[in-house]
Amino acid sequence: MGQKLLVVDDQIGIRLLLKEVLEKDGYETFEASNGQAALDMIQSEKPDLVLLDMKIPGMDGIEILREMRARSIPTEVFMMTAYGEMELMREAADLGASQQFSKPFDIDIVRQSVRRFFEEKAKL
Repeated sequence: MGQKLLVVDDQIGIRLLLKEVLEKDGYETFEASNGQAALDMIQSEKPDLVLLDMKIPGMDGIEILREMRARSIPTEVFMMTAYGEMELMREAADLGASQQFSKPFDIDIVRQSVRRFFEEKAKL
């Protein structure tokens, strides 16, 4: 089975950058620009990992994460945010987001974290 991940961000530039870099690293990468598209993609593609932006118009990252957990979707989530909102980050962690990146993020740190995630998953 391939290593699949979903990038959820309303900013097309960030989605395209992450998709391009992560596909070069060998991951099957999907993208969504809003909450409903993200939830649909999670159901249909069953990614191993979701890179989820905190601030998305409409359904924000916390609401998407909450909905995933309400549907008993155990997919691993890494949060991305341009905001230093500690309360939201704490809530995301409580909902199971295992990693958080502040924008602008270092793409190499994101790549390392994704690679580490899949290496650990392969050991299970």
